[in-house]
Amino acid sequence: MLRVMEIERFALHDGPGIRTVVFLQGCPLFCPWCANPESQIIRKQLMYFEDKCAKCKTCLVNCPKKAIEFIDNELVFNQNLCGECQVCGDVCPKNAIHFSGQNKSIDEIMLEVMKDKDYYDDSNGGITISGGEPFVQYEGFLNLLKESKRKGLNIAVETTGNVDLSKIIEAEPYIDLFLFDIKHVDKKKLFKITGGDLEKILSNLEYISSKNPNKVIIRVPVVPKFNYNDKTLNEIIDLACKYKIKELHLLPFHNLGKNKYEQIDRKYQFADMKMLDKKELNKYLGIGENKGITIKIGG
Repeated sequence: MLRVMEIERFALHDGPGIRTVVFLQGCPLFCPWCANPESQIIRKQLMYFEDKCAKCKTCLVNCPKKAIEFIDNELVFNQNLCGECQVCGDVCPKNAIHFSGQNKSIDEIMLEVMKDKDYYDDSNGGITISGGEPFVQYEGFLNLLKESKRKGLNIAVETTGNVDLSKIIEAEPYIDLFLFDIKHVDKKKLFKITGGDLEKILSNLEYISSKNPNKVIIRVPVVPKFNYNDKTLNEIIDLACKYKIKELHLLPFHNLGKNKYEQIDRKYQFADMKMLDKKELNKYLGIGENKGITIKIGG
């Protein structure tokens, strides 16, 4: 079984061709700009859509854990008391409560993925396994890789790289493409802001690229006040050169996930920061070209 956040069909920006993306719950990092903060924990995440709520208190009355209160005309959810039973969401007449993260078997996932097999074949697409961080649910993730390969699918995996090398070594033969995040090359800053272990990440990148650098695309979330400066981005481009990786994607910062922070009762630290215009990153296209690297702005 795997805890699945979402299965998205007809995706065009998560690997080549038409793909189905399986988003798995759980991540070892805590990036404050994360567009899917509900994916960071592996348990089910209660999400409250206040704009839909009629304040009828049906959820409060029916919650067996007494994890809901009505204070100052507002519903307040105690995530620590929540037992993940989903009763509140089931009884809500306005569908104002949703739980991310549903248990699905490998067979259930593959049944959904294989609906579009003809499209994958026609477009050189396939399945992309994302997160969170797919390696967090390693046993189920590995079984999903094996079954996807048995079905003849092209497999891409989006990863933070912040996983044990032994798992990378075991999983690598089943993966056709790693969409590999590099967020920073300053280990202290990376750890402080995201919890990432740069030495572990680079060790994994070195191993994969030594097997086949064409199996790797480096992806960089470009975030103002974190890594959006010439020094850092040039160092990441040089890192791609070092490992003979030929493609790198710069992903401009956006705040499209900010409403999700309200829905899970968390503060969003980038609420006042403007989205980064793709044009601001165009100068790096030429830098990459001069170094033999194809740089794309966006996924």
